[in-house]
Amino acid sequence: MTQAVAPAPVPAAIPLRELAPWALFAGVILLALLYLVGMDQGATSIVSGQMLHDFVHDGRHLLGFPCH
Repeated sequence: MTQAVAPAPVPAAIPLRELAPWALFAGVILLALLYLVGMDQGATSIVSGQMLHDFVHDGRHLLGFPCH
């Protein structure tokens, strides 16, 4: 008795034109997070006070950013 083998499914191709806006959106979000974790202190601070610094303090050290 022989069994029929089903053909392997072929993944659908995603056109670059549909992928580019999502890649741009992800890049902007990642750059904003990098700024907030690593560089938001001192003269370039967007948020005044120490609340943001205290919130991301451990993550800052984990990523290798000096903060004090």
